Amino acid sequence: MGGCTNCSAKSGCDDRKSVMFRELDTVLERLYPTRTWGEPDDLARFDAGICEHDGEALAEEFAQELKASTFFREGGPEEYCDYIYVLALGREPSLIQIRDGEAPIPEEIGTEPIQEQYLRVCLSNMARFAGVQQTAMELTVSDGDIFISERPRPGVYDAPLLSRFQRLVAILPAYDITHLDFGEISAPPKGYESGDYAKLYGCEPHRSNYVFYPQPSNMHLTTCIGSVMPN
Repeated sequence: MGGCTNCSAKSGCDDRKSVMFRELDTVLERLYPTRTWGEPDDLARFDAGICEHDGEALAEEFAQELKASTFFREGGPEEYCDYIYVLALGREPSLIQIRDGEAPIPEEIGTEPIQEQYLRVCLSNMARFAGVQQTAMELTVSDGDIFISERPRPGVYDAPLLSRFQRLVAILPAYDITHLDFGEISAPPKGYESGDYAKLYGCEPHRSNYVFYPQPSNMHLTTCIGSVMPN
């Protein structure tokens, strides 16, 4: 049976992980001098992350190199990152365009859900870090209301997405951006206090929550976008 233990590339992979963790630990020490989630040093993070201009430029390059539709989205007021959504399985007008008001709700919506798959690239505003998640979008109708749900996963897992994921990650160094593997940073950092995180989310913050966004990496979001017009 295969796995990391028997993989011929394990030593090189371990080296990359060691470099990633050293860089992340150095940045966390600079950003969080009190070693407490929710208490970043504003001066340390000022102008240290990936700006909107770079994010939009990356979205354009991803579209060309990956031959896919891409959508840049600013993060919310409580988040520490912006996003690029790369449409991996689906077609335009995409569900993210419909959800965000850039495309109209389809006139004909059947009883079957509409499903799409994306690579969601998180671009940190705290440091020049990027992380990539697989996320599913689904349009459903319930009691006459139309919903679009987003269900991210803490990493990229499905085979149809892996090739694009690998090509995407290979582009990041040209922008002086370090890729953080979500699967490796989905654990609390040692020696740090969680502050009031558990009261807000009912769990301990992971490394990703210190540099990307506060919510758990697999938290679902459901948005009501309208109602089915009666015949």
